[in-house]
Amino acid sequence: MARSYNKLWKLMIDKKMNKTQLRTAAKISSNAMAKLGRDESVPIETLEKICEVLHCDIGDITEVVLEDNENE
Repeated sequence: MARSYNKLWKLMIDKKMNKTQLRTAAKISSNAMAKLGRDESVPIETLEKICEVLHCDIGDITEVVLEDNENE
């Protein structure tokens, strides 16, 4: 099972916000932002901070992606 933050990047485009602006507003580390960029796990607290800034729900910024071999 993998995760995707593509919804986050699309939402940021809609809100005309770049990664640096989000990182500063949400008070998250550059390391956390890099992990998001690589679709790696980040603490739920980090996602909550992002949701506060973007006024959204966690499901609006991330999703679980099932890999094909897991369905067998």
